[in-house]
Amino acid sequence: MVLGSTESPSRTFPQYVAALAAAGGAFAAGSLLGWTSPAQTPLTNGEYGFPVSKAAFSWIGSAMTLGAACVCIPIGFLINFIGRKLTMLLLVLPFTVGWAMLIWAQNVEMMYAARFILGISGGAFCVTAPMYTGEIAQKEIRGTLGSFFQLMITAGILFVYAIGAGLDVFWMSVVCGILPLVFGAIFVFMPESPTYLVSKDKNEGAIKSIQWLRGEEYDYKMEIEELKETERKIKENPVSVGTALMRPVTLKALSISLGLMFFQQLCGINAVIFYSTDIFVDANTGINANLSTIVVGIMQVIATFVSVMVVDKLGRRLLLLASACVMALSTIAMGIYFYMQEKDASSVDNLGWLPVSSLCVFIIMFSIGFGPVPWLMMGELFSSDIKGVAGSIAGTSNWVLAFIVTKTFEDLKGALGAGPTFWLFAGITIVGAIFVFFFVPETKGKSLNEIQRELAGNRNEQPSSINAL
Repeated sequence: MVLGSTESPSRTFPQYVAALAAAGGAFAAGSLLGWTSPAQTPLTNGEYGFPVSKAAFSWIGSAMTLGAACVCIPIGFLINFIGRKLTMLLLVLPFTVGWAMLIWAQNVEMMYAARFILGISGGAFCVTAPMYTGEIAQKEIRGTLGSFFQLMITAGILFVYAIGAGLDVFWMSVVCGILPLVFGAIFVFMPESPTYLVSKDKNEGAIKSIQWLRGEEYDYKMEIEELKETERKIKENPVSVGTALMRPVTLKALSISLGLMFFQQLCGINAVIFYSTDIFVDANTGINANLSTIVVGIMQVIATFVSVMVVDKLGRRLLLLASACVMALSTIAMGIYFYMQEKDASSVDNLGWLPVSSLCVFIIMFSIGFGPVPWLMMGELFSSDIKGVAGSIAGTSNWVLAFIVTKTFEDLKGALGAGPTFWLFAGITIVGAIFVFFFVPETKGKSLNEIQRELAGNRNEQPSSINAL
């Protein structure tokens, strides 16, 4: 509910520090996501001393998405019960346990369990970190700070790709296991969300948090009064979680968030990443498999960084629309290449540039728009009394879709062929662009209360009235 006053001096540097510290958990989650790429060949070749088939490794990779899907809704209740900060600090424990089990795994089943536990931590961070960042940030920089989450995920993926090129799986996993501990050591010094503190009647703590985030010179009175007024209205009109979820404004916000998560996963990002090594090989670029994944990781980080820089200038809608349109063109081009390759391999001998350029453009545009923006908007669209649960539902849908796409991609490719499969993703992405154009509101430069008012269709009301909805 942060308005951010233009009447009194406000420091933004502490907000950047807190947001980056929270995004340290996203960096750890990114290393978890990227781990499977450098680990696959060594593990299936027996590096750990026990057999790991390709089918078993598929489940090792997918177990993480199942863990993430299972935790999102419970973590939504925990966030509101013990707070955003303590929740993220407690997640260091399952992170550490999961990595320890993976490092010293004695069989495939132990790896399944380890990845599931790690998925619990990673999935919980995907709900908690965007929410925390959205609540500590002034509206002028909320988009930038919210994009740190996806930026640090891509940085974590690139990090594990890079160390995986030089370390065996054991030592790579040891390094990854240290990351959550580093996050915990840093984040313990960050403030709790003022929104949460006011909801627990800890007004003095909320004032201290705001002053930590905005500076001692900042006039906190208007901001703290708005938070207290919002909380007062919620307590005057208590409703059950089910009733809150059925409010028209919540249903609209949930539909938008679920739609963005759906198109993020169904645009074909997993298929493109899955094919990245093969594309580089087929194009005769001379780049080996490890280096090709690092190149992909570098492109993701750079493009996401660009998104961080422009999201509060260009807005969410423009980034999403540009991302969807260009991604659709890229997957159409890749589909043409693979369709021609399946029909006559010799027909694409001189077309190696097509899938490589399409791959690069796709990853860049995904990382600018549909990668970071759905997570950013998840922290913006919901009112404070339902944000934990509604955000968790959106996060759960994302991980369930990730699991379905990952596990069914090979079957889909076998049934339709690689070319038509990419065309299917292109068609879904075009529908995603239409969805954004007609249904997704612009949240750039608006306070969280103003966003709620716009979703409710009451653009001319005062912000303080919105949570009476």
